[in-house]
Amino acid sequence: QVRLVESGGGLVQPGGSLRLSCAASGSILGFNVMGWYRQAPGKQRELVAAITRGGSTNYADSVKGRFIISRDNAKNTVSLQMNSLKPEDTAVYYCKAESILFTDYWGQGTQVTVSS
Repeated sequence: QVRLVESGGGLVQPGGSLRLSCAASGSILGFNVMGWYRQAPGKQRELVAAITRGGSTNYADSVKGRFIISRDNAKNTVSLQMNSLKPEDTAVYYCKAESILFTDYWGQGTQVTVSS
C-alpha cells in the first residue's frame, strides 16, 4: 500500500509564496511521473505541474514562470514552489504519483488560499 501525504498549504497574501511538499510511504518500487493537481470550488480538477523520473517538466499555462516543480527520486518526494501567488490560485492542491507499474496514487489534498 502506497500513501502520499502533502504539506505546506495555508493562507498567503497575493504576491506571496508557498512551498508544497509530498512524501510517499509504503511499498514503493518507484514512480514514473509525479505531479500536482488542484481543484477550486465548482471547478474540475486540473493539472498544475508534473515531472518525470528523468526530470522533464510540464506546467499549466496559468502557472508557467511562477511555479517550480522538483522531485527527489531517492526520497520519493515531490515539491511545488509557488511564487507570485494570485487569488485565482486558491484551491485544494493534490499530489499524484504514477508508479512504475502504472498505478495512480493520490494524496488527501492541502488547501491553498490566496487572499488579502
